[in-house]
Parts: sequence; structure tokens; C-alpha cells
Amino acid sequence: MSRVFDCTKPDEREVALEEAAAAVRSGELVVLPTDTVYGVGADAFLPAAVEALLAAKGRDRSMPVPVLVSSPAMLDALVDKMPDTAAALTQVFWPGALTLVVRHTAHLVWDLGDSRGTVAVRMPADELAQDLISRTGPLAVSSANRTGHDAATTAMDARLQLGAAVAVYLDGGSSGGSVASTIIDVTGERPRVLRAGALDIDKLRDVVPDLEVES
Repeated sequence: MSRVFDCTKPDEREVALEEAAAAVRSGELVVLPTDTVYGVGADAFLPAAVEALLAAKGRDRSMPVPVLVSSPAMLDALVDKMPDTAAALTQVFWPGALTLVVRHTAHLVWDLGDSRGTVAVRMPADELAQDLISRTGPLAVSSANRTGHDAATTAMDARLQLGAAVAVYLDGGSSGGSVASTIIDVTGERPRVLRAGALDIDKLRDVVPDLEVES
């Protein structure tokens, strides 16, 4: 049975984080708020847990699951060398609603889907999300909704879509926004927007003038 915690209550927050971290270590799924929309997360290094996440969403392996980190040190463990473009973007927009597709360290043993040596990584600005990730390590996180349905902006939205597939729901109130993060691929010669999202393109171009945006 799913456990739901009201993390807006200080006396419930610590217990909720402990329960969620334990669930992640056990290979179960958790729902957590972020600064964009609610996400459903799993241990990024447990392939069975990532597979369960994809199944809960009704999503196939052709769309690899992004990874959330809570610190620069955690990012450094995943990526050998950040491109200068990526480093410039993170200095301005992290933590925040920016997801970067980068090449991950070759020795990592994980299976996020058909990623071809890349990972979509983000550092969320939400304090509850950061606290959970600091306990679990990198989390594979996708929006907490069934594929093709509206993204969840509350824990209840997520529960109505994902139900008992999720072990722990962290209810942090309404999420920071209703628009998902902006995704930029920095693995090519020029940075390229793969998904327009919460960040203004002009502000991104202030940092990276050669940013490509697909029409």
C-alpha cells in the first residue's frame, strides 16, 4: 500500500524523507515535488527500479529517464568533463528548471533506457527534492504522470495517475510551476534545445549565443 506524507508539516517531513529514502534503496518508486512539476523517482543505479518507473508511466525505453542531482560533487561523479557551454549554463540556471543532456562517465553501471552514452541531468531548486537526493544519491526522475497525460502539479494529481505503483508520496503542496524543464543537448558542436520549457530562450541565449532552437 502506498504511504502518503504531508511534508508541509515539520514534524512529518523528517519521517517522510527517511521513508522515501528507504523505499528508493529497496528499489521502490517515490513521488516528490520539484520546482517545475511533480516527479516520480527511482534509484538510478537499479535497472529493475528504472524499469518499474517506465512501466508505471506506460513509457518505453526510447525515452531515457533523466537524473536529478543535489550538488556539484554528485554531478562530477556522473560526468567526466562538462563542456564549457554546459558549465556556463549551470552557473546561471542551476539549481533550476534546466536539464542538460551530457555524456556520462563510461564506467557507470546503470540502465536508464536507450541513452547511447548520454544522460539528461538536472539540479532542482526544490528544497525537499534536494534533501531526498542528498540521502539517496542520483535519482532517476521523470514527470509523475502517465505518458500522454497532463503533468502532475500536486501529489494528488500524481496519485490519481500512478496509484499503487508508487510506494511513497511526498506531498509538498503545489509544485513550483506547471511547465516542465527546458532540455538542452550539449553533446554536439552547438548546444541545441530538445524541449522548450520553463526557461526563456532569450535568457538562455544571453549565456549561450549560438543556442539552436528547432522550429
